[in-house]
Amino acid sequence: MFTGIVQGSGQVIQINQVESITSLLIRLPDVDYLKIGASVSIDGVCLTVTSIEHDLVSFDVIQETVTRTTLGALQIGDSVNIERSLKFGDEIGGHLLSGHIMATGLISERTELGGGLNLSVIAPLSIEKYLQEKGYIAVDGISLTVGEVENSRFNLHLIPETIRQTTIGSKQIGDAVNLEIDSTTQTIIATVERMNQ
Repeated sequence: MFTGIVQGSGQVIQINQVESITSLLIRLPDVDYLKIGASVSIDGVCLTVTSIEHDLVSFDVIQETVTRTTLGALQIGDSVNIERSLKFGDEIGGHLLSGHIMATGLISERTELGGGLNLSVIAPLSIEKYLQEKGYIAVDGISLTVGEVENSRFNLHLIPETIRQTTIGSKQIGDAVNLEIDSTTQTIIATVERMNQ
């Protein structure tokens, strides 16, 4: 489990393809107490640590994950959002996330406002029903509040600290982002749909 409070950015050092497995070598900002088998959120995608050497950590990515997320488009040198898994007793400053990406969206508008940033994201129709103003959404693993919603387009209003701590400030029009809706919202929508059948 994760909270969407990104702890820093990592850098993609190496990408290896062996049959249907893509292996990512990423330099992490913090490897204290990290163990093989641990879960780490990489741009919102829950991945398992397969090896650790100093601050260089390897993750294996199956074809299903490559296809359904933005990880397949990563290149050497790219920065990614990093969050270590939640531990009992940790403060939950964002919202609970599984790291299971539901869809990818596309940045359709970008407006810089002083130190802040407004983004519009077009989401696929498959998750439109979960989008609600002031609701939660994770974008590339970042816990964010949904702004205005119009059909399958939603807005994000980002503060300077979010831009500083994550990679979202580098996103340009046409860039893809990973999207995850919180499980509470998913459960409520599914329950209401069942009751209305």
